[in-house]
Amino acid sequence: MIEVRYFASLRERLGAGERVDLADVPQPHTVGGLRDWLCASSTAHAEAFDAVGLVRAACNQVMCEDDEPLEDGAEVAFFPPVTGG
Repeated sequence: MIEVRYFASLRERLGAGERVDLADVPQPHTVGGLRDWLCASSTAHAEAFDAVGLVRAACNQVMCEDDEPLEDGAEVAFFPPVTGG
């Protein structure tokens, strides 16, 4: 399982987060592949990510690019490039 967390406007649209079975995400397992799978899995995800435009990601609390590999137990956070505190 992967813990997916959403922040800022993504959180407003999708909630705080969800758990995803890594086996459901197409290979290779990457952060970008996870995002694409989420968008394909529901209209709500597709609309939320589309509304934000550029989305940043962190894997295990470290900023990363779309090609970051994922392993079971990872935490992935998605957020707009600028978030308030």
